[in-house]
Order: sequence, then C-alpha cells, then structure tokens
Amino acid sequence: MRFATISRGHDTVAVVVEDDQLFPIEGRSVLDLVRGGLTSALVIGRRAVASATPIPLAGAHLVSPIQPVTIRDFVTFEEHVEGVRASVQNQAGVPDAWYEAPHFYFTNPHTITGPDAHIAAPHGCTDLDFELEVAVVLGRGGSNLTVEEAAGAIFGYTILNDWSARDLQRREMEVGLGPAKGKDFANTLGPVLVTADEFAASHDADGFLTLGCTAHINGVEIGRDVLSNMGWTFPTLVAYASRSSRVEAGDVLGSGTTGNGGCLAELWGRRGRQDPPSLRPGDVVRLTVEGIGTLTNTVASRPDAPAPVPPVRRRDDRNAERARHLGTGSPV
Repeated sequence: MRFATISRGHDTVAVVVEDDQLFPIEGRSVLDLVRGGLTSALVIGRRAVASATPIPLAGAHLVSPIQPVTIRDFVTFEEHVEGVRASVQNQAGVPDAWYEAPHFYFTNPHTITGPDAHIAAPHGCTDLDFELEVAVVLGRGGSNLTVEEAAGAIFGYTILNDWSARDLQRREMEVGLGPAKGKDFANTLGPVLVTADEFAASHDADGFLTLGCTAHINGVEIGRDVLSNMGWTFPTLVAYASRSSRVEAGDVLGSGTTGNGGCLAELWGRRGRQDPPSLRPGDVVRLTVEGIGTLTNTVASRPDAPAPVPPVRRRDDRNAERARHLGTGSPV
C-alpha cells in the first residue's frame, strides 16, 4: 500500500494513493498509522479505499509523507565513499573503518520537505549538491534487535534526498566532527511511503532490495545504480542502530547515497573537476526509485543573509581573562 500526506488548507491529511486517486484517512497522520503498526495501517488503508470519497492526484499538494522522529543517515555504497572522499576530503580510496560497520550520522528532522518543494542553498554555500537515497521508516522500536527482529520492524520505504552544501561540509570535516551546517538545512522525503509488504518479492538471495535508482538534473540523467549495491541490508542497518541504544516507530534510516552518480560530489571526485557543475537556482532535480516513484524538487534562490555569528574568542584572549581572575582570587 502507498501512503502519502497532502496539505489541505492549514492542515495535513494522510491518504492512500491508488493509481491517480487519493483516499483520505481523516483524523490521522501517516505517523499515527506507522506507530499503530503495519497490520493495523493496512486495515485502515483498505477501509479508506472502500469508503472515502477519492481526490484526484493531479492538483493535490503532496508534502513529506511523514514527519520523522529521528533521521539516521548511513553511508553504505562503496563507490560513493570513494568518490566523495576524493572531492570533499581530498583523500583517496575507501578507509578500512568503512568495512567494519555501517556508519551513520544524525541529521535534522525539523527541516524535512516534500515533493515539489523549492530548496535553497544555505548561507555561504556555492556548491549545492543532491543525494539519491532510499530510506526505511520503522513501525516498531526496540533495543539490541537481531537482524530478523529489525526486518520485522520496517514499516515501509520512501525516497530521501539528503541535500548537501559541499563547500560548507568540506570545511566542517576538517574539524573532525562530521557534517553539520553542510547537511542540516534540508532533507526531502517522498513522494509516498510504500509499505514493506509491497517489496516481498524484490529481495535477492542475500536480502538486498533489487530496485533501480536514477537521478536526473534538468532532464539529463546524472546517475544510475541498483539498491542491491549497498554494503549492508536495511535490517542490518536497523539492528546496528539499535545496538546499545534504541530505535522507535517513526524513525527514518537512510541508505546513504547510491553510487555511479548518486550525487555530484562523487562524479567530481572521479573526474577531478566539477563536472557537472554545482546546482543553481532553477535547476530541477528528479530522483526515481523503482517501486516507489519519482521525487522532484527545484533549486530556489538563496534567501537574505542571516545575522552574523560573532567571531571566536581565541586562546590568548581567554588566557588573559583567566590571569585576571587568578590575580583577584576569583575562581577559575
């Protein structure tokens, strides 16, 4: 079943998507359905299709299918790691640590956007990039899950565009903490959340989803990959995230960027130049994943500059203040 969220006036409404029609589920959000579990959500969805007055898909305003509780974004495509390390970190190859575990970072659930949203580069960015990913949404939580338990916790799948300010990210990575303002300005989910049962026959013998993934900019294909090129399965990602920690229903876990042109930075690293160029206002980014659909967004003009951040107080200035406190007998 395919769930989505539409904007209707000042409210958002969960809907079931069938063909070119939407069937509203009044009084519930998709997050409500997710928290109720997959079995219950399918019953409620079928009831809506049988009884609700349909709305044409054409002209409806789809937003992000779900407001995530948290977002963990992994890095599971070896080719992506190799290319981005060359362009963002000026380092060659794939580090040994990548092979040891499915690493991830947390990003911002409060800047989620949906289909057809206009995305502006953050202040100070001149190298805006997209990232083609698939994300799972959890319908159950837990700690220290086995891979089998984690598989049963997956509610469904959606497309994730992890927008990236590569020049900001490049500077942040020098500090050693990982991406922050280079990533947290926008993440896009959609257009729909497809329930896990729809993909029961789409796994290979090792449990990887065999879905084709393509990325286009202004109608030109930039990248093409297969989701089964991930280094770890989605249940493995969920199990690892829950290790000595906890995951909850409504959490979103991204696959990481696909290889073979799943983002511009990977291509820059392989070609040694910014070809294709960074995204610019007016560019249309279209990400398609087999069985889920197409997520389209347009790059917007940058908004007015924010208030400036005060400069750092350097060590010499701090030492002078510390000396003044010591001289007066005040505690340090």
